[in-house]
Amino acid sequence: MRAIVIRGKLELVEAELPTPVPRAGQVRLRMAYGGICGSDLHYYNDGANGAYVVREPLVPGHELSGTVDLDPSGELAPGTPVTIHPATFGTPAAGIEDRPHLWPDGAYLGSAGTWPHTQGGMSEFVVVGKHMIRTLPTTLPLRRATLAEPLGVALHAVHIAGGVEGRRVLVSGSGAIGLLAAASALSAGATEVVSTDVLPGPLRRARELGVHGTIQVGTDEIPSEYFDVVLECTGVPAAITAALDAARRAGIVVLVGVPPNEPRGVNLSPLVSRELQLRGTLRFNDEIDRAVQLLDADPRLEQVITHDFPAQQAVRAFTTAADSNTSGKVLISLWP
Repeated sequence: MRAIVIRGKLELVEAELPTPVPRAGQVRLRMAYGGICGSDLHYYNDGANGAYVVREPLVPGHELSGTVDLDPSGELAPGTPVTIHPATFGTPAAGIEDRPHLWPDGAYLGSAGTWPHTQGGMSEFVVVGKHMIRTLPTTLPLRRATLAEPLGVALHAVHIAGGVEGRRVLVSGSGAIGLLAAASALSAGATEVVSTDVLPGPLRRARELGVHGTIQVGTDEIPSEYFDVVLECTGVPAAITAALDAARRAGIVVLVGVPPNEPRGVNLSPLVSRELQLRGTLRFNDEIDRAVQLLDADPRLEQVITHDFPAQQAVRAFTTAADSNTSGKVLISLWP
């Protein structure tokens, strides 16, 4: 089968790999689309995602949609449209029994965080455990369904915030995750959703999704002590400082973007003086199920997708995805 493979920094090629054969409890899928995530960009541009270094050829991709190719059990018919929950949960741990996404020793599709690496889904075929498969409504196009994984991340952030119904929400950063976080807040009943970014392109896309207002960082002022909830989606230390300042007294700030794994300066004074709650969020648990429902119900979410390249133009797709002013979510069509 054909696959997109990252061999190291700026080394991305189309390669021929053995077609996987499903075992009992597994299903082989024919992939349709793969979305390019920030971690995929790091693996390509840097040869690593944080501490996770590409040490063997890595097939990227965990934002996926496709159809069933072969289910040895016969339960899922060939052609059934699906998306994938990309996590393999690890070892249950005391105190987090109900949060398997936090269990140690887990894995995620398209990750160099394990050895051997956990191969992703930017290939003609993928074999996954049947429990990872989410069948799609016939009314949900495969192209839009590729957003299920990142939308699950956004919905989990709203959950970690304790919900946003009736609240004023600031979404810091309007990349793909920020856009989906804004859409999640709107769908969850926030009374006001305001998006920020340093670039005009992402802010235009936020307005097209229906946010109540946008703020261009460096040009416009972010209101201080105004928002009930702040969803910080950039991971940039300066943006975290601004997020804390934007939260009202006793407000909640959720870190959705991943900050650098190193000491960086952040002003924590408002955290104490206003008794703020600072919360972290990692991927998602089962929110992908709600994401599928929301994508089916709201076709506008497909606007987050700005580009769609054939697999033969994968390098161009990754280059485009790195330009956040001109691109939102970039998809790769995986060999129809």
